[in-house]
Amino acid sequence: MKLTRRAALSLGASLPLAAALPHAAAAKAEMKGMDIAKSRRVKLGDFEVTTLLAGTATRDEPQSIFGMNVSPEEFAEVSQEAFLPVDKVQFFFTPTLVNTGAELILFDTGLNAEGITAAVEAAGYTADQVDKVVITHMHGDHIGGLMGEAGETFKNAAYVTGAAEHNHWSNADNEGFKTKVAPLSEKMTMIEDGASVASGITSVLAAGHTPGHMGYMIESNGAQLMLIADLANHPVWSLAKPDWEVRFDMDKAQAAEARRTVLGMLAADRVPMVGYHMPFPAMGYVASKGDGFEYVPMSYQMML
Repeated sequence: MKLTRRAALSLGASLPLAAALPHAAAAKAEMKGMDIAKSRRVKLGDFEVTTLLAGTATRDEPQSIFGMNVSPEEFAEVSQEAFLPVDKVQFFFTPTLVNTGAELILFDTGLNAEGITAAVEAAGYTADQVDKVVITHMHGDHIGGLMGEAGETFKNAAYVTGAAEHNHWSNADNEGFKTKVAPLSEKMTMIEDGASVASGITSVLAAGHTPGHMGYMIESNGAQLMLIADLANHPVWSLAKPDWEVRFDMDKAQAAEARRTVLGMLAADRVPMVGYHMPFPAMGYVASKGDGFEYVPMSYQMML
């Protein structure tokens, strides 16, 4: 079919005005910048579990943090296979709220009071509604939100932490512990491995990252999920390569052993997990793969 000038003019006359206007006249939407959800809530039996994005940060030279005991060539090969850059890494800081119906329990508090307060509020709660704060370990990005310029962030909460963890940091010359934890120590309950934090929530010692590092198994009405805290801090460099050394692991051999033990259990039992530094919303599964593991991000499984 040949389009004549007469037919083209007739066709143009029949188009809506907006379609006939030159493209350059169309309004341009402004750039918004990168965006990411600040919370993700799922049902776990009769509980609700909400992960909170309390902060995110880019770091250079990831091999100065992960894979310190392997060659740059091996690190680059593993990274490239997973479509990861070798010059930068993105960290996520993900406290978790568990609503048991009887208590609202917060696990870890992020980098600062402002960040965790904003994250709690973005999820639809207030800091005053938190009944209990559980500290998995006492690195600064987990205790930073306990105290702020206004003092105690969670004024109505009780506090729980591992006895071994508290004992270690109380004997160390650590400014974060002195300013964030020590003022609350008299209000803290010290627990051991296998302790019940609340009905359905049990501590799991996974030391190595720190001397008393704890994970927590959450179970309600036959459903399970484990908060692994900093057991594994990257979906590839920690799971696919559990023996790769991590700068922040205080006992690197013990941390690698803990990774293999806990991740092996999660894979065998098909229990979902929340990892504090995993890409937000930080929820996923673990599958055995070769000599390591594969991280399978959660999609809609816990919406059903």
